[in-house]
Amino acid sequence: MQPQRDLFPDELTEALVASYRVHSRTCNLGHAPLPSRDAVAAIVEDLLEVVFPGFCRRQNLTSNNIRYHVGDLLDDLRNRLAEQIGRVQPPAGDVESHRIRSVEQAQGLLERLPALREVLEADVTAAFEGDPAAHSCQEVIFCYPGLHAVAIFRLAHELLNLGVSIIPRMMTEFAHGRTGIDLHPGASIGPGFFIDHGTGVVVGETCVIGNQVKLYQGVTLGALSFPRDAEGNIIRGRKRHPTLENDVVVYANATILGGDTVVGHHSVIGSSVWLTQSVVPHTVVTLEKPSLRMRGAPRADGDEFAMNYQI
Repeated sequence: MQPQRDLFPDELTEALVASYRVHSRTCNLGHAPLPSRDAVAAIVEDLLEVVFPGFCRRQNLTSNNIRYHVGDLLDDLRNRLAEQIGRVQPPAGDVESHRIRSVEQAQGLLERLPALREVLEADVTAAFEGDPAAHSCQEVIFCYPGLHAVAIFRLAHELLNLGVSIIPRMMTEFAHGRTGIDLHPGASIGPGFFIDHGTGVVVGETCVIGNQVKLYQGVTLGALSFPRDAEGNIIRGRKRHPTLENDVVVYANATILGGDTVVGHHSVIGSSVWLTQSVVPHTVVTLEKPSLRMRGAPRADGDEFAMNYQI
């Protein structure tokens, strides 16, 4: 068998360009520029600077300089965010109306920030009051990946509600990459939401989560199945993910699936539970206690010591 000949640079270029023609959905040729991941990440960082002043990049903020600092950031954010929105949405009508719409959506997000800060205050308080290891709200803001992911989710969710596509998902995927917490911007989540530890948490697009809900690491709120049409295509737009009512606690590695699954208020879902049916309020759902087998070192007579017991 003859060894495969390496392609020379010109031949390799031609092969790649030919693949672009065949697999056109993975190319963006001859179209307007798409949003920039780096630009969106920088916008997220500046939005966090606005909602948590003094905790991010700029220190030594006072009542005397805060107005100038925030005003300068907001003015710059509006222009940069409008530019990225304009890139993701195809023009509807003339170019000028498209530009105005992008600016309105960017301005709309900024106008929601005061109310959003009130919700984030409840999230920070829930984390501080729900975790005895937290010594202050400042520690929560500085150190807790759950709060970081939730803050970015709330910004992205507001932008999605303004009719902006793709960019909200880019924002939550930026948080996902940093924290390991995957919160779809389409989910509806009430105030006082606390994700303890956080890594591996997944919250699907059509989840509805009430107030004062607490999740631990590894929790999945996912879809049970994906309905398809007669041609085998996934039917979109249906509720696929569960509803958690107020004051629900879900412990580590639990999986709750299905759009019709409702966890009633003040319920507790134990670790590693697999739940695909609704439960009434004030329900505790746990697995049966497993039986452990412990094997020790051989005794003097050569027999092994073994014991079975329930946890």
